[in-house]
Amino acid sequence: MNDSHITQLDLQAMAEQIMLEHGFEPEFPAAVQQQLADIKARSPLAPVSTQDVRDLRGLLWSSIDNDTSRDLDQIEVAERLANGDVKVMVGIADVDAFVAKASPIDDHAAKETTTVYTGVRNFPMLPEELSTGVSSLLESQDRVALVIESVAGGDGNVSSGMVYPALVRNKARLTYKAVGDWLEGTAAAPPKVAASSELQGQLKLQNDVAQALKKQRFLHGALNIDTNEVHPVLLNEQVVDIAKQERNLATELIEDFMIAANGVVARLLEKVSSLRRIVKTPERWDRIVQLAAARGETLPAQPDSKALNDFLLKRKAADPDHFVDLSLAVIKLIGPGEYVLERPGDPEQGHFGLAVQDYTHSTAPNRRFADVVTQRLLKAFTTGTPGPYSDEELSGIAKNCTLKEDAARKVEREMSKRLAAVVMSKRIGEIFDAIVTGVTPHGTFIRVKKPHVEGLLAQGYRGLDVGDKLRVKLTRTDVQYGYIDFVHA
Repeated sequence: MNDSHITQLDLQAMAEQIMLEHGFEPEFPAAVQQQLADIKARSPLAPVSTQDVRDLRGLLWSSIDNDTSRDLDQIEVAERLANGDVKVMVGIADVDAFVAKASPIDDHAAKETTTVYTGVRNFPMLPEELSTGVSSLLESQDRVALVIESVAGGDGNVSSGMVYPALVRNKARLTYKAVGDWLEGTAAAPPKVAASSELQGQLKLQNDVAQALKKQRFLHGALNIDTNEVHPVLLNEQVVDIAKQERNLATELIEDFMIAANGVVARLLEKVSSLRRIVKTPERWDRIVQLAAARGETLPAQPDSKALNDFLLKRKAADPDHFVDLSLAVIKLIGPGEYVLERPGDPEQGHFGLAVQDYTHSTAPNRRFADVVTQRLLKAFTTGTPGPYSDEELSGIAKNCTLKEDAARKVEREMSKRLAAVVMSKRIGEIFDAIVTGVTPHGTFIRVKKPHVEGLLAQGYRGLDVGDKLRVKLTRTDVQYGYIDFVHA
């Protein structure tokens, strides 16, 4: 396939083929379409009786997400209490209100377990008419939601939490970059924010609370990691560039609110069998200690997330060019997260990277099946009705969610390499600043600083080691396999 003639359709076909190779079923079965037609024939509020459901549509709810996101899973609002604490409410799309357990849509979601984002095409876990329509918390639409409410003190400690059903209305759909730039003072407020002093105050209050929550997590050892995520830039449906996914105050706000909300849910479900999202204490801590020692730092002999984060922060300040590579090495040594069944009385395994003991996934039911399951467990627990899943079912769901999440990462990584090859195919012969990221028996690998792509150093690699800076010339790309080859300039 000629790299210069790769089309959007070619890339979408590649993405679908890679999905199939990793065990996904990109197309929905016929039974899903029939169920979807039945759902669309009802009002978005039809599955919920307004009895015992709070009407919170008058609150100043807003959402912050990616520019292109349409599957809006959560909205937020905060309220300063008389004692100075802040009540934080996170409204979560009530997917279970539309999709019954063991129905065709639910069965398909249980197999796929996650929406996969490939840059050129999204492969949704739920039909888009549902996940970006009736169950999405769209702006100016009345919706049903599960509200996760907590109270945060000025020190970032969460003192209480509860969950209840409510009617909500998203008053402002906002985006990470626009809100983040405004909060950081590098750009004017986006139009919806500029037009409302009340919304400005609301977002600043949310930011203050989020920063306090983050500070408290860091005090306990949450890890400051840079994963160097990139996304394609499309123009007229063609991939024209690769851009780094930047973190800012808005992305941190949502991240910290979701971590707090998931903690509330996990603690509420301690008395029943439920799913937990864990990252085990690293078995290869000795290798992390060696990484630190090679940089003149000492870590304790036993795993200590606080000490590790202090080391990471120090290295980020001292050597920002290499921090991405150090972060990725630490992530690999810690190992991936996984889903597990936790029964009442089981020892808590916790989440090493987030430095929390109580953690589950509950805030993204439009795109993660584990969150739909947790939503059903919450409803049963809060209403005193029997649990909808046996321990055996939950254990099987946990294993499949872990397997499919790993498969989704591989699909997204393989497509990321191909999209990078598309972008670089137009720049054969150009010179780039780069850094060596790996020296293996299979070759020497480098990362170009801009755009953020990685490739193989095919010539001129003798004597080089990880961390060395150099200039390289791009000589070859192969979109079919995601190859990008350079030579030492």
